Amino acid sequence: MMLNGKDTERWQSDAGEVYRNPTEVKMSQIVMPCHANHRGELSVGQLLKWMDSTACLSAERHAGCSCITASVDDIHFEHTISVGKVVNIIAKVNRAFTSSMEVGILVTCEDLYTDRQWNVSQAFATFVARRTEAGKVQLKQVIPHTQMEQMEYSLAAERRRMRLIHAEIITDLLSSSTAQLGQCQEYEDAVPAEKTRVESVELVLPPHANHQVSTFGGQIMAWMENVATIAACRLCNAHPTLRTIDMFHFRGPSHIGDRLVLKAIVNNAFKHSMEVGVCAEAYHGAEPLRHINSAFMTFEVLNSDQKPQTLPRIQPEPVDGIRRYKEAIARKKIRLDRKYIISCKQNEVPLSVPWDLSNQIYLSYNNVSALKLMDARNSWVLTSEKNKVRLYTQEENQKLLFKVEMHVSVPAAQTFHLLSDLTKRKQWDHHYEACEVIMQADEDDTIYRVTTPSASKRDKGMEFILLASRRKPCDSGDPYLIALRSVTLPTHPPTENYTRGEVLCAGFTILEECSFITKITYYNQATPGVLPYISTDIAGLSSSFYSAFAACSLYLEANKHCLTVPSSFGQQQESCNSTTFTALDDQQL
Repeated sequence: MMLNGKDTERWQSDAGEVYRNPTEVKMSQIVMPCHANHRGELSVGQLLKWMDSTACLSAERHAGCSCITASVDDIHFEHTISVGKVVNIIAKVNRAFTSSMEVGILVTCEDLYTDRQWNVSQAFATFVARRTEAGKVQLKQVIPHTQMEQMEYSLAAERRRMRLIHAEIITDLLSSSTAQLGQCQEYEDAVPAEKTRVESVELVLPPHANHQVSTFGGQIMAWMENVATIAACRLCNAHPTLRTIDMFHFRGPSHIGDRLVLKAIVNNAFKHSMEVGVCAEAYHGAEPLRHINSAFMTFEVLNSDQKPQTLPRIQPEPVDGIRRYKEAIARKKIRLDRKYIISCKQNEVPLSVPWDLSNQIYLSYNNVSALKLMDARNSWVLTSEKNKVRLYTQEENQKLLFKVEMHVSVPAAQTFHLLSDLTKRKQWDHHYEACEVIMQADEDDTIYRVTTPSASKRDKGMEFILLASRRKPCDSGDPYLIALRSVTLPTHPPTENYTRGEVLCAGFTILEECSFITKITYYNQATPGVLPYISTDIAGLSSSFYSAFAACSLYLEANKHCLTVPSSFGQQQESCNSTTFTALDDQQL
């Protein structure tokens, strides 16, 4: 999806044809009073219905059959929309998997009188193609044509990984966080949570169903937003503004004739925001309730200057209420971590972000996504080349990016295993003086301490605390990834003998071009700690990059037949002894 408020990306072919993504669907709606609340602002429930229907049409255009909403990622609403404004929604399929696909949704607002446009929200929804009479649908692959499409295609695989483990992540983080939250605080004049409880029932009628005779996903989301807003109003006695919705996940369908029971309650109130929990359950006749959906919505109350007001505190109910109260605190921390790490632009994220269990998954996501974004760039300039090892550079926002490319006659999987273990890198990279594992976070993420020799005689050596995130291909045609970025750990402060350096984005992409040829690309977004080591290469005064990667090629070739067996700590242990290849200077090579 595009990240600006302009029209979707276009390019013109040599034949003069203007390219348009074949899955792209647009919807434009003028906001009428019937779409708005009593404050003259577009109901978020109505906006969710428009977003869901636009995305569904895009998914069906790609799939060629009926599709249903499986989930919608976290949604943040940047602005409200008033009556008379135009809502423009653009949806297109970013990537298709076996029977599911990710659809990107961009919502902008247009003022017809001033010709201004601005972003309102961006979302990613997952749709599943419905089975046909012939059986399960096998979706055709999306072929990206532009740099923007290539970027979203690549990032879709990482977002899918996040979705598949979303419930597990939340459960683990809540269980580890709530144990440390202590007792609920007592506040004077706190509002009893029971006062905010809302329960409402809706009968699913034909106008609420989609063309597949199932309850329209956008309609369920709109009903949920309605009861959540009522619960929030009961706490603050004012009209709240919905800011964020945590991921919607549809656990099952409902149909015409079903009764949908919608329940909401304020879980916790903070200084300027409150979390409302809401769930939807369905039944038909005398059958038991079926859980359809749950969500957590964050509201604010804005004053006349559009600034958040201070909210009354909440007094939770015993047992379940206290549990929800504590979980809301943990979820707030998770949301802040996620927003801090993921939502910021890459050049706005501090170089070294503190690592802990609560932000591990988001740091890993950001680490891999940053490398994928660099890999998607197409305006690299060839600076130098020696024996088919190429050095490219690119400048952006006063930052220098560089990449090194080469080919090796080693299988991609073996190359991935050999390069993944940074403790082996000093065998071929003279910039690595020592490397030790600090922590094995999980199977894919490892934290290392790396030391490098000084770039000049008068300077100290450098040390780096690096998070290494590994990814295997999501499907054929994807590369292996080894992404690196700096993090900070309280247990490893800077040492006196070294200067603490930082890496914003670096790593390898490893692509199998055929069964015996692998393309290796190394990327680095040069920071002050990295520049001294590569400045002479960039200036064309030396080709030490070649010596390092020539040594890397020799190291890979010598170890390509070694069996890699994962140890109990997730590290690769090789069944033969690795040969050390010191990077030689230009004269020796």
